[in-house]
Amino acid sequence: MSELKKGMYMEQASPELGPPSKNFDDDGREKRTGTLITASAHIITAVIGSGVLSLAWAIAQLGWVAGPLVLMAFSFITYFTSTLLADCYRSPGPVSGKRNYTYMDVVRAHLGGYKVQLCGLAQYGNLVGVTIGYTITASISMVAVKRSNCFHKNGHDDKCSVSNYPFMAIFAVIQIILSQIPNFHELSWLSIVAAVMSFAYSTIGLGLSIAKVVGGGHEVRTSLTGVEVGLDVTGSEKVWQTFQAIGDIAFAYAYSTVLIEIQDTLKSPPAENRVMKKASLIGVTTTTMFYVLCGTIGYAAFGNEAPGNFLTGFGFYEPFWLIDIANICIAIHLIGAYQVFCQPIFGFVESYCSKRWPESRFINSEHGMFGIFHISLFRLVWRTAYVAVTSFVAMIFPFFNDFLGLIGAASFYPLTVYFPIEMHIAQHKIPKFSSKWLWLKVLSWACLFVSLVAAAGSIQGLAHHVKLFKPFQNA
Repeated sequence: MSELKKGMYMEQASPELGPPSKNFDDDGREKRTGTLITASAHIITAVIGSGVLSLAWAIAQLGWVAGPLVLMAFSFITYFTSTLLADCYRSPGPVSGKRNYTYMDVVRAHLGGYKVQLCGLAQYGNLVGVTIGYTITASISMVAVKRSNCFHKNGHDDKCSVSNYPFMAIFAVIQIILSQIPNFHELSWLSIVAAVMSFAYSTIGLGLSIAKVVGGGHEVRTSLTGVEVGLDVTGSEKVWQTFQAIGDIAFAYAYSTVLIEIQDTLKSPPAENRVMKKASLIGVTTTTMFYVLCGTIGYAAFGNEAPGNFLTGFGFYEPFWLIDIANICIAIHLIGAYQVFCQPIFGFVESYCSKRWPESRFINSEHGMFGIFHISLFRLVWRTAYVAVTSFVAMIFPFFNDFLGLIGAASFYPLTVYFPIEMHIAQHKIPKFSSKWLWLKVLSWACLFVSLVAAAGSIQGLAHHVKLFKPFQNA
């Protein structure tokens, strides 16, 4: 067996092998190099998506009182459950126990049984849905750049119709190349770039909103309860859109699907769970700050007529060059975020295939290229196929973003709330019906109710968009 192949098998080994050496950690894998900064960047990249710019619409549905309160509530829930999950990376103890490399491994170690399969279904279904949605969203931002220049040249009344499909293809080609990055451990630079991009376009959107509020020019209507029945929407529309807004905010915070994979990049000492809790605090605090600012100031700028996304939905037209920069930043950010969400899928499939066919040279061998990096033919074929298929689905169903709310509703409760709480109870052997057990259960049941409400709103919105959908219509 070649030295290269020996090294690859060692990297995939899972049992704990004793004290770490100079080049390998205590599980026999190559020394991890992740830090508080890289973990925070991964989290910010995963959490802050282009959805930050749609929060003005969400606040418009909920109003000045409920909107910020819902944002803060989900900020707290996300941070609290992420700290519980961080303690479960190792088992049975959070500091010196056996490492668990994926969310499914964590659930298997602490809960076991059929819950492992439920976890996998929720996690990987969500990840696939997000990657499809990011393909669509990135193409919308690319299209917005062309439309912005068109509006500047021809006037704001011009239709400026541009097809999304060529830009989806461009995004897919970029992802095929980036997908050859072997694993999360080599994605730090991409996450840092993506995090900078998220700050950039959020700041631009925030700045334009402030300028619109300060500049005035036209009267906007806002209220304590948001859009008004009779003036803006019907009674039933108010209910459904409120549900959708709660769902948008709840799922905008969720990054539990990739938390364990992010934690598995951290070097130790210090203990991974302590670093991850600090990274979660930094990531969630940063996210909440931008969410509250963009949501509330955006609502102040546009009132009850706030667009779904005021950069791609043209809440602003000028300065057109600044709109272009913001949308380019969104596209670059989503390029990195796509990789953060698809790497766990790649790792799961490749680990399964390696164990299922350990003697296959196609699956397990790697080939050196120019003495700098290594290429696996299986990784090349499988990852290229995945990107191609998800891009094809995005092209067939350009309204697939409406599915994401439903996918999020199905995954938010189990992954962000249920499993972290249940594993915390099992890990610390909290007595049934004790005060701590009861309030943890109440939190879990309350979040289940919110997920069901959000799912209902998503289904109604999906049905509405499917009814209006016209195939091959330019975006």
